[in-house]
Amino acid sequence: MTQAPIRIGIGGWSFPPWRGTFYPDKLAQKRELEFASRAVTAIEINATYHGTQKPASFANWAATAPDGFVFAVKASKYCTNRKVLAESGESIERFVGSGITELGEKLGPILWQFMATKKFDADDFAAFLSLLPDAHAGVTLRHAVQVRHDSFAVPAFVAMARRAGVAIVHADSADHPAIADVTGDFVYARLENAQEDVATGYDDAALDRWADAARAWANGGVPDGLPYVDATPPARTPRETFVFFINGAKVRAPHGAMALIDRL
Repeated sequence: MTQAPIRIGIGGWSFPPWRGTFYPDKLAQKRELEFASRAVTAIEINATYHGTQKPASFANWAATAPDGFVFAVKASKYCTNRKVLAESGESIERFVGSGITELGEKLGPILWQFMATKKFDADDFAAFLSLLPDAHAGVTLRHAVQVRHDSFAVPAFVAMARRAGVAIVHADSADHPAIADVTGDFVYARLENAQEDVATGYDDAALDRWADAARAWANGGVPDGLPYVDATPPARTPRETFVFFINGAKVRAPHGAMALIDRL
């Protein structure tokens, strides 16, 4: 069985504490994406969560990154931070049509992140998933959902995501529940528990475990030792795998990502 690609990355590329710790001191700020996209193999764009970006910006980012690089895009908070998710159709259409497809072949999954206070309402969440489009402007769209309330850790939610072909984000977090069930045709993991007193955020033993997990996902398996909600195993098929060092001690994120890339 052929292993699917494994993409390892960080959240965004503009972060002042990275200057001198990740970026060379004298690197021009306008060249940060050029530098970062050659040090890691994926970046999660977070600016899209807070506000609408211009189509020209997406096109420029795609042109700056090298061939084979992939951007995940965090969806607008106006789509997910609402009482009734079934009413988010117009916001979803606006976000999907905002220019993200200008990334072309470098467009990876769209991340739909929900507030930690958002509880699982089966009917409302199913309605939300039904609003997520399969494609836009001829570009295939893939979707990942990050839920952060314990009420989602039930088989009904896992089955719902699996039927929709949507990936549940596996978050390694000290603050939010972790659901490792594989539900889409790709895997999306966010490592949010970095420690600032460790040069790579995660120590060597943890990085070895995440390397093993990434290989297992990419080969169509499920890693041992992670929290699963549904005992039903997914179909064994290679899955493109995304692992982002995204939170915790963010200053360590690039070094964690590069250390994991070295292991893979």
